[in-house]
Amino acid sequence: MPEAGKETAATAGEKKSRAGRKGQRCRALDWIRGITLVSMILYHGAWDLVYLFGANWDWYRSKGAYVWQQSICWTFILLSGFCWALGGPDRDGGPSGPFWRSAAGRKLRRGLTVFAGGALITAATVWLMPQNRVVFGVLTLLGSCMILLLPLRGAICRIPPAAGMAASAVLFVLTRDVNRGFWGFEGWNLTALPESWYKNLFTTWLGFPEPGFFSTDYFSLIPWLFLFLTGVFFSLWMQKKGMPRCLFTVRIPALEWVGRHSLELYMVHQPVLYALLWAVFGKG
Repeated sequence: MPEAGKETAATAGEKKSRAGRKGQRCRALDWIRGITLVSMILYHGAWDLVYLFGANWDWYRSKGAYVWQQSICWTFILLSGFCWALGGPDRDGGPSGPFWRSAAGRKLRRGLTVFAGGALITAATVWLMPQNRVVFGVLTLLGSCMILLLPLRGAICRIPPAAGMAASAVLFVLTRDVNRGFWGFEGWNLTALPESWYKNLFTTWLGFPEPGFFSTDYFSLIPWLFLFLTGVFFSLWMQKKGMPRCLFTVRIPALEWVGRHSLELYMVHQPVLYALLWAVFGKG
C-alpha cells in the first residue's frame, strides 16, 4: 500500500506539472523556428550569390543543397501546423465574448496576417523583379492552411491524433509530386495525372500548375497541406501524452527572439540580403 501511495502522489505531481505548463510559452518552438529561419536566410543568401550575382558554386545546384532547402521548408510547415493546434479551448471569448479574442479568432487573425504577407511579397516581386517573382509562396500556403482548417477544428479534434498523423504523412508522400504531374514522392512516380487538371491559377494554387507557370518559391495547397496537418496531429498527440518539460525549460534567448519575430524577419530578409551583397559585390 505505501508503494501505491507513492505512485499516486507521483502521478498527481506530474498532472499538476502538466497543468502548470499549459499557460507557459513553449520556448523550444521559438528557438527551433529561430534556427530554421537562420538556416533559411543563409540558403537565400547563397541563392542570391549564385543566381543574382553570378557566383560559380556548383554544389548549390546539387542534391545536398536540395536537401538543405527541403529541411527548411519541411520544418517551417510542420512547426506551423504544430503551433496552429496549440491554445486549447476558447477561454477569453466564445458565444458571449468578442470573436477576435477567441481561440478561433486569433487563429483567423494570424492566418489572414500571414496570407497578406504572402500577397505583399507576390506584389513586390511581380512589380520589381518579375523574372524572380514569387507566386503562391510559402506564406500564401501557410495562411491558406490556417484559414481553411478553421471550420474543420471540431472534426480534426475527433480524429485519434496518431491515426491522423499517420494518414496525413501517407497522403503527403503520395501527393508530393502532383506539381510534376504524378502521384508519388520525389521521383518515385506511381501514375500520371490527367493534363486537364492543370489549367488555371486556381488549379495552380491547389497543386496542379497551369502551363507556363513560373515562381521561384512555389508551395501549393497539395501536397503541403498534408504536411501541415501532420504537424497539427503531432501537436495534438503531444498534448494528449503530455508536453515534455524540456520544451519549456531549455532556453536559447537570441534564437527565441528570432523565432518570435519570424514573420517580420522573413518579410525583410531578402531586401536586406540583397543590399548587403550589392555593397560587397556590386550590382547583381
